[in-house]
Amino acid sequence: MPYRRLPNTDNARIRALKTAIEKNNTLFGEGVISLNIQNMELMLRNFENAQYRYRESLETQAAANRKFQKLIKNARLYISHFIQVLNFCVIRNEIKKEQKQLYGLDPDNFSVPDLTSNDSLLYWGENIIKGEQARLVQGGVPVYNPTIARVNVAFSQFKDAYFTQKTYQNTTTRQLDTLSEQRDDIDATLTVLWNQIEAAFASLPSKERLERCKEYGVVYYLRKEEKKKIESENN
Repeated sequence: MPYRRLPNTDNARIRALKTAIEKNNTLFGEGVISLNIQNMELMLRNFENAQYRYRESLETQAAANRKFQKLIKNARLYISHFIQVLNFCVIRNEIKKEQKQLYGLDPDNFSVPDLTSNDSLLYWGENIIKGEQARLVQGGVPVYNPTIARVNVAFSQFKDAYFTQKTYQNTTTRQLDTLSEQRDDIDATLTVLWNQIEAAFASLPSKERLERCKEYGVVYYLRKEEKKKIESENN
């Protein structure tokens, strides 16, 4: 005997609920479903809208992320290059090594800090810009190629995009949470709905009962041994 299983995708949920509503609204649908059809229609519309908003938010986030990745690469390049040039200036005695502390850098460490994460880019970008400004206030000569102004432009673009991306991610998460809550409501409704449908046709012969239930959107699956049996009978 085939077993029924609730839909595992949003489109399948929509299809199952829509099928039951449409079948109930025909002449032959009277008396099978006792749930409030208007409430079911409202639930369906809300779920379709939630699915659309989630997909739209996800697409917006993905499009923004593609641009964001380029800004990450650019900011990392400028920050890394500036630190390297700064170190060269120290090695050539153009800048006192103690002044590296203004940038949050170890005076005796001439390697570039880890810039692989967005948080590290935020940290070192802020440090480098503030440090260069503080050194210039003390009368220091600006670092060139790149200048701190060029670094600041690349960093500011990255920083703005970073927080924008965070906003997109939070919006997508909220939309997904709303969709997940509605999934639970849909599944609970389908469980009650399918129980009513199966009960309405309980007196019919097995094959006819399955066909009538399927007309209302109930989904059945064959077990592995049942599939093999049918295949052997057809061969």
